[in-house]
This record gives sequence, structure tokens and C-alpha cells, in this order.
Amino acid sequence: MKLDLLYEIDVPRPWPNKPHPYGQREAEQQAYYEAIEQIKLADKLGFHTSWHVEHHFREGRSHCPSPEVLIGGLSQCTENIRLGFGVTLVPHGFGPPMRVAEKVATADILSKGRIEWGTGRSTPMEQIAFGVDIKNSKDQAREAIQAIVGMWEAEYFEFHGKYLDFPRRMVTPKPYQDPHPPGWMAATSPDSAKLVGEYGLGLLSFAIMQPLDVLKQRIDDYRLASQNSKPITRVVNNRVAAYTLVHCAPTMAECEEHGIWDAVWWWYQNLAAFTLEWEFAHFSDEEKERMFPLLRKHSEGKFKPQAFNDYNMIIVGDPDQCLEKMIKFEEIGVDELLCYVQFGRLPHESILQTIELIGKLIPELEKREIKTEVTVKASNGDDNGQVPGIPGLVD
Repeated sequence: MKLDLLYEIDVPRPWPNKPHPYGQREAEQQAYYEAIEQIKLADKLGFHTSWHVEHHFREGRSHCPSPEVLIGGLSQCTENIRLGFGVTLVPHGFGPPMRVAEKVATADILSKGRIEWGTGRSTPMEQIAFGVDIKNSKDQAREAIQAIVGMWEAEYFEFHGKYLDFPRRMVTPKPYQDPHPPGWMAATSPDSAKLVGEYGLGLLSFAIMQPLDVLKQRIDDYRLASQNSKPITRVVNNRVAAYTLVHCAPTMAECEEHGIWDAVWWWYQNLAAFTLEWEFAHFSDEEKERMFPLLRKHSEGKFKPQAFNDYNMIIVGDPDQCLEKMIKFEEIGVDELLCYVQFGRLPHESILQTIELIGKLIPELEKREIKTEVTVKASNGDDNGQVPGIPGLVD
């Protein structure tokens, strides 16, 4: 299992007490500059990929609407770490497919082939603001992905589909990777996970704060669907990436000194408040309570955010504790663990420490990978180490 990072660029209130917009500006600038410093450290320590979201209008939790700009900057100050779009929003309202093709290919050139290309549809709050055809967004996204890879591969390309009518043009530039960067798709529901498997894309599981057995079921659904996939790109990607909150210190006591539980609760509370206000405001109080039951329990003193860690939904602790929890994700089939380290009001220095400490766990995870390869080779008696029916499981 590879260790990745995930950045939404959290900018929690209260912002500096200055007249608008200066407090917001100062807080956002600091969050971006700190994120870049953290990712530069991760690049030196051997992290596999740094993923960057595209979200709009999400106050506090995600101030990153233009990941292509951030990735372009990172491409020039890092050397080895891969840079992931997690995700580009592909329904046409967010931007026509040709613009997605152009910006992702440009980033791939600047990074000399280090791009991972995630795709997604977002949620009604963002879709409505951009005039997205919500009813047809799933089919529109599929057609957009097919058109984008066609633009990358053909010298001159034209497309006459249900949602895109594109005349013959040369779309420039072409990606650095041949034929194009690996494709991923975000999914949280069982049906969506199956669809990603059928498409032959990698699964970006952005479901958090859920028991590992629920995540395992999503992964199993995806793997089953992948066995009979009809790939929509020529780069077949059968990897699973899942994200969770991660914080590490020499001791659990030091994690608590950093304010980890306040940061975890801020993350959950911010997500809940945003969702209930913007996505499901029309739901009844009973339905809202079912969606985020912990809000009331916490207010009544019946729930503490430590429980997320106790049930392995997040990864908090000293290096040994973090490694033990990471292995649980590996055991249910996660190929890449996206460590969400910049959240809440955690001090920048403590985030750098987290990256440094979990970076030291990378060799331990690589040792496990070697052991797995030896076991697979022995059990199959196959000189090339491949598992029949699962090409590429062992490099």
C-alpha cells in the first residue's frame, strides 16, 4: 500500500480579525504556503502522490477551486511525488471537456509525467451554481471522459455525441504520459463504486467517518465489477485509493497537545453543517438527524471524537499505532491511503511532524509489499509473479 497526501486547503474560521476581505485573504494565503511547504517535505520522504481537490464555495473546509494552478506550481518545486487531480469536475457546466483536456495535459508536461487524473461530478450545491444538468450529469461525465482521452490521443479530433458536438480541431498540448495519465473516478455509493469498476477506472473513495467493513464492501463491489469491465480509456486502472484523517506524533499525549480532537470534531461538524444547510436543507429534522446523528450526541455529552479513532475510521497516534491502523486499510484492499493531514486548526509544525513520522513508515509498508510478492510467486509457481486474472498485481 502506498502513502499519499490529500489537500482541500482548509481555512477554518475565525479568520484574523481584520475588515473583510483582509482577514480571509491572510488566512487563505497562509494555508496555501504551508501546504506547499508540507508537500515539498513529502516529496523528499518518498510519498507516492499528493492529491488536490476541485471544490467551489465551501467555506472553511475547502478553499481549492483551481487544483491545476496549485499542481502547476508544485510541478516546479517537487521532483518525485506524483500530483493528482482529486478531482476534475467533468459535467460540462463546470467546464467543457476540451478545457479539462488542455489543463491536465499541460500539468502532465510541466511535471514530466507525474499526473494522476481523477474525475467526478460534485454535488447539487456546486452543480446548481454552475448550471449543471444534474439529471443527466452521470451520462454527461462518461461522455466527457471519452472525449477528453480522444482529444489527447488523436492528432485532429472531432466528436458528435449526445452532450458534446465538437468540430474537427487539434487539441493542444498532448500529455507527457503515453497514451495519457491514469484515470480515476470518485465514488461513495455502492452503485457508483460498481460503475467505476465497469469503466476500468481507479476508485477514489471519498467516504470517511465510516466503519472499515462498509469501506471493504465498497471495495469488494468495485473489484467484482472490474472483473467484467468495459474500459472507457486505454489506460486501465484497477487501483483503490481511500482517504482518512491522519495525525501522528511521538506519543498520543503530544497528538492531544496539538488539539487533534478539536480538529477532528471541527472537520465533522463543518461537513455536517455545510451538508445540512446547502445540500439537504429540504430534509425533515428526522432525516437530518439520521444523516449526522453524532451532532446531537456530542451536544449532549454522549459522544467524543476519540471514538472515530477507536473504531479505526481515522488514524491518530504514535508511529506504531498509526502503522497498525494503516495495515487495517491495506488488509481490506486499499492500494493507496490518502492521508488528509491539513485539517482544522492543527499547527503547521505539527503537520510537518506528522508527514515526517508517517514518511518513516513507508519502508515498513514496502517490506510488507515484498512479502506479499514472495507469497504470490510461491503460491502460483509463476516466474513473472503475476496472479492469473489480475495482471499487474505484482510489479
